[in-house]
Formats: sequence, structure tokens, C-alpha cells
Amino acid sequence: MAVTNDIARTWRRPRAVIRDLLNQGRREDRAIAYLMISCFLIFVAQWPRLSRKAAGFDLPAGAEVPELDRLMAYEFLAWLMIWPLFLYLLAGLTHMIARAFGGKGTGYGARLALFWALLATVPALLLHGLMAGLVGPGPQTNLIGVVWLVAFLWIWFQGLREAESKP
Repeated sequence: MAVTNDIARTWRRPRAVIRDLLNQGRREDRAIAYLMISCFLIFVAQWPRLSRKAAGFDLPAGAEVPELDRLMAYEFLAWLMIWPLFLYLLAGLTHMIARAFGGKGTGYGARLALFWALLATVPALLLHGLMAGLVGPGPQTNLIGVVWLVAFLWIWFQGLREAESKP
């Protein structure tokens, strides 16, 4: 099934999608692809907000306007080099915690659950980035951020439950 169909299906039945992905066998290449595509799309989602900031909006009085290329370079470094390492560490930590509470899964399953949850919720982050660039900070942007956070945590938790239920 296409990744886009699986993303849409994840919002309705996250455990079924993770089960299907796990049944395809251990594919580390696929897991890292999900992670890197997610991080790249999150980087892209930052562009409107960074453009707004480089245009001088939402800065404290008297603050120097940052250069767009510098802001983009920092975001690129963060999202495509630092965050993937942190997310691998987080997946390992959650797997160890799940094992302590009787989980029977593998480290691969924990990684897949986290990376898939991130990829499945990227559309909400893209909307959040668009709101941050067009509207700026405010209740509308915060609402989209909260929707993303709740969806991400729910999908990740359900995926982790499924991944840790089987050896």
C-alpha cells in the first residue's frame, strides 16, 4: 500500500497500520527513510516561520533582523542531523521502559512506532508551519500545534503498544 494511504489510515487505526508495517519484516532502511523524510518535511514546515522572522516580524523592539540563510542553515542542521540522533535515543529509551513493564517487542518495533508516528503527523506540522508563517504566533497557531501534539502522542503510544505486544 502507498505511504500516503497508510498515513491517512493511521489517523483512524494506528495499531493496524503498525501491525502491517511490522509484518513486512525488519526493514531498517525503511525505518530510517521514514525518519529522514519526516525530519526533512518538518524542516520544510519551518520555512514560512523563518521567512516571517527574517522579514522582521515578531521580533522584540530593537532586535536585529536575522538573515534568512543563517536561520535556514541552523534549522537544517537541527532537523537533519541532531533530531534524528535524539529520536533514535528516545526510541531506545522507550523500548527499555516498555521492556521493564513487560513489553515483548524489539528495538526495531519501538523505532518504527516512533518514526512512523512522526511521519504520519507531518501533515499537521506542515499546517502549523503555514499558520506560523502567515498568521504568526497566536491562538490559531497554538491550536494547530496542540492538535499535532495530541495526535502524535496518541499514534506513537498506540504504535508502541502494538510493537511491544509481540516478540
